[in-house]
Amino acid sequence: MDKVLVALAAAAAVGISAVATAWVQSRIGSAGAGALAEKPEVRGAIIVMLAIPETLVILGFVVAVLILTGG
Repeated sequence: MDKVLVALAAAAAVGISAVATAWVQSRIGSAGAGALAEKPEVRGAIIVMLAIPETLVILGFVVAVLILTGG
């Protein structure tokens, strides 16, 4: 039973962070598309703003690995 709970906790760490990142990127993407239509020079800033939330998924993966390895 303990292994099931550990696996569930690891899956939740990755799953919740992935869903949160997808939600945030959908908001940033729609706002970025509107800003890009008016000011094409903000392209680089929009790409950076879309890349920053991806670190949340990476951190969720790191937490899942730590949960699974017991470290």
